[in-house]
Amino acid sequence: MSLFDRINASLSRRNFLVGASLTGAGLLIGTMPELATAAAIEPLQPNPFIRIPSEGKIAFIIPSVEMGQGVYTAIAMLLAEELEVTLDQVVLEHAPADPTRYANPLLRDQITGGSIAIRAVYEQMRKAGATARLMLVNAAASEWNFEPNSCIAESGYVSHQASGRRASYGSLIVSAASQPVPTEVPLKASSAFKLIGKSARRLDSPEKVNGTAKFGIDARPDGVSFAAIAICPQFGGSLGEVDETAAMAVKGVKQVVRTEEAVAVLANNTGAARKGLAALSIQWQPGTSPGISSSDLEDLIEGAIDGEALPHINEGDVIKAEADASRLHEFVYRMPILTHTAMEPMNCTLHVRDDGCDVWVGTQVAGRTRQAVADVTGLPLEKVTVHNHLLGGGFGRRLDVDGVILAAKIAKQVKGPVKVTWSREEDIRHDAYRYLNYSKVTATLGADGMPTSWRHRVIGPSVMARFLPSFTKNGIDLDQLGGAESPYSIPNKFTDFVRHEAPAGMLTGNWRGVGATRNVPPIEGAIDELAHIAGIDTLEYRRRLLQDRPRLLAALDLAAEKAGWGETLPAGRGKGIALSEDFGSYAAMISEVSVGDDGRLVTNRIVCAVDCGQVINPDTVEAQIQSGVIYGLSAAIYGRITVENGAVVESNFDDSPVLRIHETPRIEVYVVPSTQPPGGIGEVGTPGVAASLLNAIFYATGKRLRTLPIDQTQLRRV
Repeated sequence: MSLFDRINASLSRRNFLVGASLTGAGLLIGTMPELATAAAIEPLQPNPFIRIPSEGKIAFIIPSVEMGQGVYTAIAMLLAEELEVTLDQVVLEHAPADPTRYANPLLRDQITGGSIAIRAVYEQMRKAGATARLMLVNAAASEWNFEPNSCIAESGYVSHQASGRRASYGSLIVSAASQPVPTEVPLKASSAFKLIGKSARRLDSPEKVNGTAKFGIDARPDGVSFAAIAICPQFGGSLGEVDETAAMAVKGVKQVVRTEEAVAVLANNTGAARKGLAALSIQWQPGTSPGISSSDLEDLIEGAIDGEALPHINEGDVIKAEADASRLHEFVYRMPILTHTAMEPMNCTLHVRDDGCDVWVGTQVAGRTRQAVADVTGLPLEKVTVHNHLLGGGFGRRLDVDGVILAAKIAKQVKGPVKVTWSREEDIRHDAYRYLNYSKVTATLGADGMPTSWRHRVIGPSVMARFLPSFTKNGIDLDQLGGAESPYSIPNKFTDFVRHEAPAGMLTGNWRGVGATRNVPPIEGAIDELAHIAGIDTLEYRRRLLQDRPRLLAALDLAAEKAGWGETLPAGRGKGIALSEDFGSYAAMISEVSVGDDGRLVTNRIVCAVDCGQVINPDTVEAQIQSGVIYGLSAAIYGRITVENGAVVESNFDDSPVLRIHETPRIEVYVVPSTQPPGGIGEVGTPGVAASLLNAIFYATGKRLRTLPIDQTQLRRV
């Protein structure tokens, strides 16, 4: 069951009205700088998401942030569909940091993450567009003295076919401003969609191609200083003595700034700042776990496997089923510490003044960013302005504001704006890591070889206890346990949770695919092993267990058909299946691999079939699945952060690599047609990758691996 399906939140009319909180007579009036020639006519803004000027393009204010997932285009399509405009008639703007108007209706906070942006605003954005359209139609009908239902809106115009009257939206905004904001608006039937469900070119692509797109790292306010930073390498450590003599002698260096945990060198340019930083003599104070290593951390979580656990799902009678069985089958899966490694390293630019503060950053949590800066600087919240930018990758890393907090600590000691950019080394060694996650699955089989009981124990940290406490229940992190009971029809199920945290000072956070990336490998690995024990084809085994999951079964059947399941493969080649049900979407993945005599693994092909409900932009669905697969492959093959002496060892792409182009397999994406409400698509492509690879390796080599990343030395033929 999806994590969000457990949350008692809905897109009600009340949520929409709260999200579109209107002022005065129902209009929020703004001024577009580019409309100076029409300054006397204020734009029409019937809700926080649409601003219609008298001339020029309509502005869509997008409540979610764009980090490469295509949400700007998708949300624009929702607004444009109901407003009856084309995408070339609009311009997009980042929403300001204001949770009162731009909070995600399901998360109740201004957050972009959890593959929930479109799920949450599908109806809200369509209503916003329809509201504006209805006001414009009513305005035209009133001016022409016709019945509103005799007028139609199309491509930015309202027309009355019988009389031939026609008016642009811009010419109607004054009359529309006097119209009441409708409380109920009709929405189109899916059969009438002109944009939704049809591939559209990404609206953010042209500027990214020509280099004019502005990411956080591109911010350069007048008079900015450039800061290079060093953060205490040990978890929970602090800054000791610093000799800045040599650094201050570097040409261009202006200032050395200290915080509790870091030191920054400010200069006229980044090169000088980095040279100055290298010239510093720094003494660090030991952290909270100065001698701890990866082997220690693994021993600790290993010991927690059979520790005290909190029960979660309890269906049927697992204890009785286990007592009646002649044999228990137990599988332990071990997953490593992972980093995000977004292509744009962490950065933040601030200008702290006595009368306020400006912040230039790319963040998944604009509201929290604003609050964090207010807390550090002591300024009133309304005096902090966040200028949100495009993100060069988020993957959950930019859900945390630790980088913003550090930048604010530095900026408050500097006159003028300062741009704080993390090196790749600092970015990897001070991430919000996906911490160690272990799973123990115990199952019993009936005489027919099918499972009669399923017990899944999840061992790992509770990120949600810190990040979003509403996603915890009775001590259970609902994200960690998301789907741990498996989607398969098994009469007796039991899941529980052993909370095991990272060492003090090591930040843990959300990672693309969240709970499903922890639970799909043990679930799909165990089901595959049970099928092998039962002597039943693994596809057929799953099909028998999915008769009450028609959407997931349809995705599985489509993937199997497209992957050519059942065809004879040469020696050293195998196919593996993995299913994932989360974020309101259903995905089936089949990986095909080859393993050489030397153990070298080659991923030849990955086929993914997905049912994500009503598709907004098919091109984005395909791109997101491909992106998720590549992200998951990087982790499955290379992903592992190690620790020595209380500090992260890895520091750059040489020792923390990501998948290269020549290693990337052919990725085929197939969509199951659906008119169900949209599901999330940004993360559903990641969880099944590791599991399908592990299963494919078994059929290629006869060897079962239950530890990630994949150790290719174990695949060598002796």
